[in-house]
Amino acid sequence: MHELAITQAAVEEITRRLGETPIRKVTLEIGALSGVVVDSVRFCFEVIVDGTPLRDAVLEVIEPPGRARCRDCAREFTVEDPRIPLCPRCGGANLRVLGGQELRIKSVEVRGECAQPAGARTTPESE
Repeated sequence: MHELAITQAAVEEITRRLGETPIRKVTLEIGALSGVVVDSVRFCFEVIVDGTPLRDAVLEVIEPPGRARCRDCAREFTVEDPRIPLCPRCGGANLRVLGGQELRIKSVEVRGECAQPAGARTTPESE
């Protein structure tokens, strides 16, 4: 279950960058072709954040669809079944993936006043 390791890495990275700043919302981007089970990530997140600054955070997951281009007939399409991706025009499997493999922390919202990550410098606009 690599979803546990992925979720743990995301929580650790956010905590490393923001320290003890209370987090309101975490948005992850997990593409349909990433091989990651979103429901498992949601479950793992609820378990992992206990006792961390993310304990009250809401998890939002954006799931970009799989997109591909057939190298045989040049058709671009949304991949409906990531287990057996085939071109809907020619039935070919010679595909180039264009999207849907994303796996990243898209954004993090903090609680209260605007917090600076540990070690961040203040800019004239924020003084």
